Amino acid sequence: MIKTVLVDDETDSIKILQRLLSTYCPEVEVVGTADGVDTATHVIQTTKPALVILDIEMTHGNAFDLLNQLQPVSFQIIFVTAFDNYAIRAFKYSALDYLLKPVDIDELRAAVERAATRTQGKSFLDQMETLLYNVETFQLTQQKMAVPTLTGLVFIPIRDIMRFEAGGSYTTIYLTSKDEIIATRNIKEYEDLLPPSIFCRVHNSHIINLHKIQKYHKGRGGYVIMEDGSNIEVASRRREEFLRRLLK
Repeated sequence: MIKTVLVDDETDSIKILQRLLSTYCPEVEVVGTADGVDTATHVIQTTKPALVILDIEMTHGNAFDLLNQLQPVSFQIIFVTAFDNYAIRAFKYSALDYLLKPVDIDELRAAVERAATRTQGKSFLDQMETLLYNVETFQLTQQKMAVPTLTGLVFIPIRDIMRFEAGGSYTTIYLTSKDEIIATRNIKEYEDLLPPSIFCRVHNSHIINLHKIQKYHKGRGGYVIMEDGSNIEVASRRREEFLRRLLK
């Protein structure tokens, strides 16, 4: 059984989660509930759960206040939020699980299954550190992103990414340091994840950092020369959108 604590300042939300977990996640044992940072700290320290399902916004404090108090975190976390806002990008960058309210049953089950199989090693602690850092960092260019590779997670500052190149179900990420990282995500996933104010998909195979363009050559679609010297074609059908973003 997965000893679990639920933290949410809305009583109805806790009741709904308990019902969903009881029905669809029988491997979960709810050993405590809490409605705020202070009560959650006490319950977690007392019950020592393996998993905490944690609402982000609470009446007195938030999830990040709680986690800062409990460092180093010794349990898996699934975040729950009613707000699809800035914080969501921070979760995506750190590769930690989150659920949007109202909670979808399939997404809840999948998140619980992932939590059950993850280990509490250095990679998880790095993910937590990245999340807390990103939440406190307002400038997107200062944030970090967790990149899944065949050997684990690599954490990269957004500002150090030059470009992305598709390779089937993999993506090669080129850094300003000239290093290359092969990510086990396809390029469409990065297109959806990355901030459009900084990154632009200019071709089926390429996403570039708009801040790292050295020169743009006109033509049918044209091509850009990046700061690392690479020439990247701009597809004709993507030219208008590219120029719009470039000239903002």
